Amino acid sequence: MYHFSRSIYRELAPRVVGDDDDPSGIRNRQAVLEACEATIQRLTYDGRYFARPARWLFNEVRPYMRMNDQLYAWRVIEANINLATKFLAQCPAGVDLDGRPRHCQAHTREGEPCRRPPLPGHDFCPSHKHFEEFLAAAA
Repeated sequence: MYHFSRSIYRELAPRVVGDDDDPSGIRNRQAVLEACEATIQRLTYDGRYFARPARWLFNEVRPYMRMNDQLYAWRVIEANINLATKFLAQCPAGVDLDGRPRHCQAHTREGEPCRRPPLPGHDFCPSHKHFEEFLAAAA
């Protein structure tokens, strides 16, 4: 997933502006890079609950762009997020991107992560499936 975040960053980095404290814009570029990586990481590991990743990333990088570059930034972000989403949709459902089997997202009463595999197409095992119903009702 590294290549998706870096692709967004490479397109946006030349258009990042500096500020009074840092005329070279290095800190602003670092903030844009961190926002790109955070978005792709969250999309990868928590994608079902990340409603509008392109909009979130655009709102994060928007302060570092000139007004006339913001449309370009939106188009770059939207295109790359759509590609990342399509890539993730093609990945096998029962394993993480690292190839490890998925596990239930809940924790036991002792605070340990649940070790049971989730139900197909869900994030929780049969013992914790009520959490998914609760999250759906809250949304």
